[in-house]
Amino acid sequence: MFNPDLKKMLGNVNSRYSLVIGTAKRAREIRDEAIEREEQIEEKTVSTAIDEICNGKYIVQEPDEIKNV
Repeated sequence: MFNPDLKKMLGNVNSRYSLVIGTAKRAREIRDEAIEREEQIEEKTVSTAIDEICNGKYIVQEPDEIKNV
């Protein structure tokens, strides 16, 4: 079972909500890219997105209103 370090993931964002939205957005991007290239996806897209966020390959962008809270 995939069990990422939540503290590490929350280090770059202000809220869990932002993290969830960013993860879902990246997972959809990964799926769409695979469909575009007609590739078979071996790993779940959410797991890949979480891995990219943990490793700093994908940065979750937050609106300025959230950053200042």
